Amino acid sequence: QEYLEFRKERSRMLLSRRNQLLLEFSFWNEPRPRQGPNIYELRTYKLKPGTMIEWGNNWARAIKYRQENQEAVGGFFSQIGELYVVHHLWAYRDLQSREETRNAAWRKRGWDENVYYTVPLIRTMESRIMIPLRISPLQ
Repeated sequence: QEYLEFRKERSRMLLSRRNQLLLEFSFWNEPRPRQGPNIYELRTYKLKPGTMIEWGNNWARAIKYRQENQEAVGGFFSQIGELYVVHHLWAYRDLQSREETRNAAWRKRGWDENVYYTVPLIRTMESRIMIPLRISPLQ
């Protein structure tokens, strides 16, 4: 009964909701608990239809450029829901370390080539900064 009342109350606050079933890229790290404090960046890419294999092939080579500081948390793609959607989850100590880490990737030979080949595959992209709750295993 309490749950039904909660659902009814929640429905008055909820404007919209979307669900996705995601699979992880085989070449990416599996998300594991982390010591904090960290902030997380969730980058979402909506790709052009028919480009997922090309995206995956490029990132399978490019992920090595972003493993140095263990910032790569997980890489996922949509299987159900809106298709051709990719999510990359990155961990950083703070916004300053995010900037330094991203700039360091540009200084590595080969990173620019990855960007060159993947940017044309993107329709839209979004970046969100998230701070974990105390109960999250990702701190």
